[in-house]
Amino acid sequence: MAAHVSGRKNRRGGPTSAPARWRLGFQPVREVLRSHPHEVAEVLSSRAAGARRRTIEGLCARHGVPVRSLAAAELRARLEAEGLASGAAAARGFAALLAPERRSGSTVAAADPHLVVLVEDVQDPRNLGALLRVCEGAGVGRVLIRDRGSAPLSAAVAGTAAGAADWLDVERIVNSAQEIERLKRDAFWVYGADAAGDAPWTVDLSGPIVLCIGGEARGLRRRTKSLCDGLLGLPMRGRVESLNLSTAASALLYEAVRQRLVRSEALA
Repeated sequence: MAAHVSGRKNRRGGPTSAPARWRLGFQPVREVLRSHPHEVAEVLSSRAAGARRRTIEGLCARHGVPVRSLAAAELRARLEAEGLASGAAAARGFAALLAPERRSGSTVAAADPHLVVLVEDVQDPRNLGALLRVCEGAGVGRVLIRDRGSAPLSAAVAGTAAGAADWLDVERIVNSAQEIERLKRDAFWVYGADAAGDAPWTVDLSGPIVLCIGGEARGLRRRTKSLCDGLLGLPMRGRVESLNLSTAASALLYEAVRQRLVRSEALA
């Protein structure tokens, strides 16, 4: 089963540059909490922010991000101390401090931008943490996690991942189908993990691919599965019917790694 044919455009660009240290205003703070909560060290909110403050506090609680509610004057003073233009910034009512960048240039370069993992409905924090550890070990370039239905990037996830989450490009997404269609336009081939799928060593996984991993209970959503170019599974020769999702993902990802190494050696 060959995976790579012509007809799709090349993937555009590389990884984005490091974000600024602060996000100011309701919309920027809300979006960074929704997409990259593990990168937020602290959120400051004005006590006068009303319903929007409750929205931000709810997102902080979900993802285990510390949040401080300050009077407007206190918020202005804190932002002034950080060298920010306090007048306009404080009037926005919200500020998010991003964690210091800990990834070295060599580590980022080692990640494979053409190896992407999309995760949906993984609800057990230990499973999600173990999966992130596998992704980091395999050099995955990006991990996309469908926000609704998936465990938050909590301390439990980070603990199981044993630090791997800090070295991965992880993004929370809203809609799996939209992301898959966008990646296909960028020349990626999309495969879903499924018990009934083809053995990964029978498929060409040496080019730009997305591996979709479903939840513990039902696997991939029907719509997601229908958008995949193919399904990958592992032959079960023993008495158990299935493997833990992080174990299965490890076998699938490292087959892709093996093929990529073979291809690199052949081109050398």
